[in-house]
Amino acid sequence: MISRSKNLYRALLLTSFLLVNGAIIYGIAAGWSFLNTGADRSTMLHLSGTLEESYFPEVNWDLDQQEGRPMELQTLGELEQDYRNAWYVRSLGLLNNDRFGLDDYFTTDAREKLFQQLDLNIAAQITVKSTTLQHNPQLDFYSLDGKLVVLTDHNVQGYRQIFRDGSSIHEGRTQESFRVILLLEDGFWRIRQLVKIPHESHPDPTPSREFSLESNKGINYYPKGQPWGLFGEDFDPIRIETDFRTLAEAGFNSVRIFVPYEDFGNAQVPEVALGQLREVLELAQNQQLQVLVTLFDFYGNYDILDWTRTYRHAQTVVNALKDHPALLGWDLKNEPDLDFESRGKDNVLNWLRLLSENMRTWDPNHPLTIGWSSPEAAIHLKEEVDFISFHYYGEPEDLEARYRDLRKAAGNKPLVLEEFGKSSYSGFWNVFSGSEEKQAAYLEELQSFIKEEELSSYLWTLHDFDQVPNRVVGRLPWRKAYQRHFGILDTEGNPKAAFEIVTEK
Repeated sequence: MISRSKNLYRALLLTSFLLVNGAIIYGIAAGWSFLNTGADRSTMLHLSGTLEESYFPEVNWDLDQQEGRPMELQTLGELEQDYRNAWYVRSLGLLNNDRFGLDDYFTTDAREKLFQQLDLNIAAQITVKSTTLQHNPQLDFYSLDGKLVVLTDHNVQGYRQIFRDGSSIHEGRTQESFRVILLLEDGFWRIRQLVKIPHESHPDPTPSREFSLESNKGINYYPKGQPWGLFGEDFDPIRIETDFRTLAEAGFNSVRIFVPYEDFGNAQVPEVALGQLREVLELAQNQQLQVLVTLFDFYGNYDILDWTRTYRHAQTVVNALKDHPALLGWDLKNEPDLDFESRGKDNVLNWLRLLSENMRTWDPNHPLTIGWSSPEAAIHLKEEVDFISFHYYGEPEDLEARYRDLRKAAGNKPLVLEEFGKSSYSGFWNVFSGSEEKQAAYLEELQSFIKEEELSSYLWTLHDFDQVPNRVVGRLPWRKAYQRHFGILDTEGNPKAAFEIVTEK
């Protein structure tokens, strides 16, 4: 019995000895591997994931002038990501007068200069909100050991707001060029030197847009089963094809559709969404319908730090559609004036103004407009658009005077009544005061004015809907009930009294 206990005791000692020594050997090996391979980018860079989802400037590389070692594609991708992130943390630092994150993307010498700038800003109670929208780096030199890069970033386009003690003292576009040196340290490309240099100015592209809005008879379109949700998992090309055929046979020649920013992938638009969008234009072309595409539906941020995300979204959609023969033009935003109070009028207008400039670069051949909620709001940014769009749901007898004022302010710009209509809802929430007959009478009056002025127009809308999403008009049942009944076809697809009025040839 004693002999068996001794043997058990010896076995436990031997096992413990082996486990301890194994752990020591494993620790030494892991440490040696770490020292020889450098830091893990995914674990050391605590900001990377957040930055890569927040900042999407356009980056156009020029590798034709490079000297030194040939640049590997993988290295170029890592260099670009670290360089972009450096600009973003620099913007955050100047916005918050905070050093957080600068260690990850700037070397010691470069950080000292930034720290000095931050100290000066703090003393003067200055903060800077800025972003860059486009970089054009020319790779000048890549060292043979793969640890140093020299580049010239030409005509960096951006936007900057400067505040003193919380009040804006300057705001506007920026266009600057920089000489940049980056060093590879611990697996990261860090900026060693960022020096502003003179830049070449380039003239804005001369637009060559050719379009006609004469006798444009259109409709704002959603399928019956997908109100405010044309795309996505329930995308139904057969239903859309049937509706487009109905519209063409009824004398319509154009449709206005909406691209929802968040549901469409925001800055990173998935190919499946672009494929559905192209298919809609194909179906429209089959029925000889032109398509006015409204961007940024259900978007309302406008903050400068979000601009790169929205502009990359727009650029992706534009590049996917700009050569399609069914494309009529671009509506930059639906009713942005409704965001003036909550988001700041200047913020909204500045975002739209710069977006319009970029749109002309991405697609110089199609016209631009903005869908304002009223004739009075439509005078905003009239010089930035090719035709002026306004919405009208007021009394028919008031339209002429409001239209005349807009016509006078618009100069020679074409006008488009981009939304108009009336609900036929009759129920508890409006004391049973509505009817299909009243809807038809309202539309008949507006149609008379439209014909008299030879005004291009887009009716709201083809179908009545069984449901209206909360995000459209909120949860209040009386608002949702009213919104469900603007169609010229009822929920069963039968023509309402208004159908004959608006489809008269």
